[in-house]
Amino acid sequence: MQQYDVTGMSCAACSARVEKAVSKVPGVSACSVSLLTNSMGVEGTASPEQIVAAVREAGYGASVKGAKPAADAQDSLQDRETPVLVRRLAASAGFLILLMYVSMGHTMAGWPLPAFFDGNPVAVALLELLLTAAVMAINQKFFISGFKSLWHRAPNMDTLVAMGSTAAFGYSTVALFAMTADQAAGDFAAAAHRLHSLYFESAAMILTLITVGKMLEARSKGRTTDALRSLMHLAPRTAVLLRDGKETEVPVEQVRAGDEFVVRPGQSIPVDGVVLEGSSAVNESALTGESIPVDKQAGDPVSAATTNQSGFLRCRATRVGEDTTLSQIIRMVSDAAATKAPIAKVADKVSGIFVPAVLVLAAVTLAVWLLLGRDPGFAIARAISVLVISCPCALGLATPVAIMVGSGVGARNGILFKTAVSLEQTGKVQIVALDKTGTLTAGEPRVTDVLPAPGYDSETLLRLACALEQRSEHPLARAVLQYGREQGLPDQQVTDFAALPGNGLRAVWQGRQLCGGSQAFIGGRTAIPAAIAAQADALAAEGKTPLFFLEEDRLAGVIAVADVLKPDSPAAVQQLRAMGLTVVMLTGDNARTARAVGRQAGVDEVIAGVLPDGKESAIRRLQQRGRVAMVGDGINDAPALTRADVGIAIGAGTDVAIDAADVVLVRSRLSDVPAAIRLSRATLRNIHENLFWAFFYNAIGIPLAAGVLIPLGLTLNPMFGAAAMSLSSFCVVSNALRLNWFRLYDARHDHRHGKPLPPVNEPITEAKETTTMQMTLKIEGMMCAHCEARVKKALESLDAVSEARVSAQDGTAVVTLSGEIDREALKKAVEDQDYKVLSIS
Repeated sequence: MQQYDVTGMSCAACSARVEKAVSKVPGVSACSVSLLTNSMGVEGTASPEQIVAAVREAGYGASVKGAKPAADAQDSLQDRETPVLVRRLAASAGFLILLMYVSMGHTMAGWPLPAFFDGNPVAVALLELLLTAAVMAINQKFFISGFKSLWHRAPNMDTLVAMGSTAAFGYSTVALFAMTADQAAGDFAAAAHRLHSLYFESAAMILTLITVGKMLEARSKGRTTDALRSLMHLAPRTAVLLRDGKETEVPVEQVRAGDEFVVRPGQSIPVDGVVLEGSSAVNESALTGESIPVDKQAGDPVSAATTNQSGFLRCRATRVGEDTTLSQIIRMVSDAAATKAPIAKVADKVSGIFVPAVLVLAAVTLAVWLLLGRDPGFAIARAISVLVISCPCALGLATPVAIMVGSGVGARNGILFKTAVSLEQTGKVQIVALDKTGTLTAGEPRVTDVLPAPGYDSETLLRLACALEQRSEHPLARAVLQYGREQGLPDQQVTDFAALPGNGLRAVWQGRQLCGGSQAFIGGRTAIPAAIAAQADALAAEGKTPLFFLEEDRLAGVIAVADVLKPDSPAAVQQLRAMGLTVVMLTGDNARTARAVGRQAGVDEVIAGVLPDGKESAIRRLQQRGRVAMVGDGINDAPALTRADVGIAIGAGTDVAIDAADVVLVRSRLSDVPAAIRLSRATLRNIHENLFWAFFYNAIGIPLAAGVLIPLGLTLNPMFGAAAMSLSSFCVVSNALRLNWFRLYDARHDHRHGKPLPPVNEPITEAKETTTMQMTLKIEGMMCAHCEARVKKALESLDAVSEARVSAQDGTAVVTLSGEIDREALKKAVEDQDYKVLSIS
């Protein structure tokens, strides 16, 4: 999407006019104009020159948004409109006070004026004319913009204000000439009487009150971009590079990928990089909203705008400029503001015809009152009231201000909505599909249970287990070693280490022989007590992998390892269900493991044994029941994220998943999923409130201004109409700003949306795929679900393999082929993962 700055827009009719003009340019596939940020996003093949020319032809200005340094980009968001309007308002108010003193104080209340004006109504009227002309000159922008838009046959709000003020001024000027004639004829009484029918103060008051409204609106609109400005403010201005062994401070724009830089305690990290030397606690709250610092050491990634709190770090830059995490977040928030939500289309359609309709209605009002025999002053006052009370701005701002504030609130909490559409649609989902590995679970095996056999304690069992697993490269071995280090056990040295056929290990430690492996492997070497075997079966039923350990052919105990749920996953799932959503877990694991994890997480439905394209198919089937949000983190989730109505990527996942998603969770916490849905629903409610107010205000105000309710004793002075118009937009923007205080993580007010989905007949299902040609491989060395996953991934990386079903328990892999393949290729793929292929049939 190419973004442009647009100048000259004052209301929703302007943005609709620009959008219509640009959409007609050949090669433009999509265009959205934001009145809030005075920007435009265009997609397609049309050149920037064509786009700018189309905007200028419509009567507005445009320029391409360039890639700016953070400082310049932040400067471009500064509220420059409010100070100008404040000065304009102060000058207008000064002249208006004098005008009101003359027109109301002197004429109606008899307040004193210099002797020159005594008995000279024409002089008083001329003074009023001059003061009004001064106010009109100060607010000439309304007239320039309004009549220019009218010339281009695209009248806007400024047109209504300019015509209303001009009509009042013009009628009063004609009356002034009549007063002059009366006074010249010596009829001072008639001239003095006409003084009461002048509308000079109305013309000036209209302009001043509209300026008040514009100033309040501009001030409030400026606050809606606070979140974006605060993000830009985080970007460091300089970096300390290491060049030829010397430290050199340079502007951050000069840092290139591959450069080495240093960060001392208290300094901000200038660009994304990886730690080469040192360790420290880094505060990442600027990006994630998480206040607890994250420990960093050599090999760990760091992000721009985070703060080094304790130690010295030497890093290598990996992503700079527009590619840093901070820049991507800023771009996502900015793009969300530059796009339009579907709900805004109703307001856009109304805004496109609103101003012409009001002009016609004002003319009809004037004609009707004249035909009914009322004097011209009364009829003109009613027409002016119709012009100045009508407010297309409230309609145009109803959606974009809420979208901007909602996006900003999300960004501050690590929830990034890429577009306004995603912000709207997230709150409408009915089904949430969760990828298991890395989304519901931590994505890496961890020790969950330590069960020592009689005669052993937990520490002794863990010590010998760590010694045996010291030289193993298996993921489960790493989990055991990591747990041992967490318990403060030192690394142990073993001799005669060997991996044995049948899923086992053997080594000598402190002169004693150790063995470890699966239940079947250990059961062939010693008797396993029934109680321990039962405990192991129970652990396996929970989706865990029990590892048995022997010391000198004596059972030492069992250590269970599993890919555990993230701490916040069960609570997040419960919150989603409390919101009336159906929660489905998608996984490539077998049904037994998936069933166990699904029970622990509390999901409604589990779909197991699915491949990447299987996840996409599962999402397609779920969409037959309702709108679906898919939450994932891996490359294999990208097709499903794209297929879903709303794709939500865990921020710590792959770039492919993040690119495919509509919403990105920077903090990688599942609890942010219900928070994102709450925020979307709150934003939608806010938009509905704004649209209701905008339509209700115009539906009541215009008939009142036209005089329809005069039989009931209700009428509206043009000055009060202008005041109402000026406050309507302010009310809409102020209502949107209430979102800044919305509590995303407060689940107390969650409630169900929409109709309940049909019940799920079978809560846990196994994905079924049609088969063509199959081969079965007998494989030695697989012990757990992680082994299954490694073999499965290796086989499915081959072009001719469409699916691989792997069972560590049976020691087999059944591959479904989509074409011819050499058996040696299958064998090599498996044995490259350090497993042995016994046969292929």
